[in-house]
Amino acid sequence: MGHIDPTKEVFAQFRANDRPGPIHMLNLVRLRERAAYPDGRQATGAEAYAAYGRESGPVFERLGGRIVWQGRFELMLIGPADERWDHCFIAEYPSVAAFAEMIRDPVYREAVKHRQAAVEDSRLIRHAVLPVGKSFGEIPK
Repeated sequence: MGHIDPTKEVFAQFRANDRPGPIHMLNLVRLRERAAYPDGRQATGAEAYAAYGRESGPVFERLGGRIVWQGRFELMLIGPADERWDHCFIAEYPSVAAFAEMIRDPVYREAVKHRQAAVEDSRLIRHAVLPVGKSFGEIPK
């Protein structure tokens, strides 16, 4: 069973750390070959995920969200050899509140049904935005 939605406990931790400033969310998404809609409608995972993007995108943008990086998965150099990701991107939100408002929005809540049908497994990892160091060994505070 893959990871699709956050648990209530982890989302409470997310909300509790409501520091000022933007957040970056690293998204790693593996799609099902066939979407798993509860009502039995037929679509590929890619088609269902595209529907999620079309329907949720206006809410994401209205709340100040933007994609700051996107890449195509090629090879797991370090990590489980059988892991693969169909979509890899970083979404920026102006604040924790903006992300929370997005997932409460009625249009988004309807759109997320496509994501739930499309996704086999995923990772959503929150990051604080830091200045870029001079090398990978330098970790800015």
